[in-house]
Amino acid sequence: MVVTGETALSPDGTPIAFTRMGKGPGLVLVHGGMEHAASHLQLAEALSGRFTVTLYDRRGRGTSGPYGGAYTMAKEVADLGALLAATETEQVFGVSSGALIALEAALALPAVRRVVAYEPPLLVEEPFEPAYMDRYERLLAAGDLAGAMVTGMRGAEMGPPLLNRLPGWLLRPMVRLAIRQEDRRAGAYAFTMRQAAPTLARDFQLVREVAGRVDRYGDVEADVLLLGGDRSPRYLKAALDALEAVLPRVRRVVFPGLGHGGSGNTDRGGAPRTVAATMTSFLHA
Repeated sequence: MVVTGETALSPDGTPIAFTRMGKGPGLVLVHGGMEHAASHLQLAEALSGRFTVTLYDRRGRGTSGPYGGAYTMAKEVADLGALLAATETEQVFGVSSGALIALEAALALPAVRRVVAYEPPLLVEEPFEPAYMDRYERLLAAGDLAGAMVTGMRGAEMGPPLLNRLPGWLLRPMVRLAIRQEDRRAGAYAFTMRQAAPTLARDFQLVREVAGRVDRYGDVEADVLLLGGDRSPRYLKAALDALEAVLPRVRRVVFPGLGHGGSGNTDRGGAPRTVAATMTSFLHA
């Protein structure tokens, strides 16, 4: 069963659009940066035989409402809380910035009983390095979308290895071409780089807001499953190490051959069925 076109109202009145599928205990999926609800559609489908899975567009995306003023982690947690209440759900999966939201929700919302967190970008190593985030925002504000994308992917150590081998002056025209191709074939893309780029700046805000706050997660009472890939950047592995050391009720699984996009759709390098199988085992424990 798939139910579409539903909306939950966040406490500040922002509508959060969501879709539900499957049957069984509830599970809300929280997408990460440069993503929207459909980025984990295949994971939802793989889980739908055992769970009622909720996919939603975080604020600022799709048919959900705008960011509004004074965007903070608290707003994202409030949005998730509204969804948990609307769907009577106690279990949350989050990836990347969505995993940060899920962990913060576990601190703030008693309704959260189980969390699956795939590689939250929690900055735990000194010194923190926000320079690329600042540059990303400046380039985006100046209309240099290609330059911003190159800066963001390099700074976060995402994207293909080619990013680190080629000079920026050569990469930018390649990224511009990719953006133009997406624009021309917009009907075939659910979320283009042009649409996603402004949302990444907001996700960087979340990363900065919680940087260095790992000790707080020692107060999380929910059961937590930490997931990651062995091909992911070192700073993401360090975040999982730190979280594993402080979370009181935690398990950890590392997927061989997967990277930061391991939970996403297969066209983005994900292995959703593999991730779903591990999640199912934990959530039914």
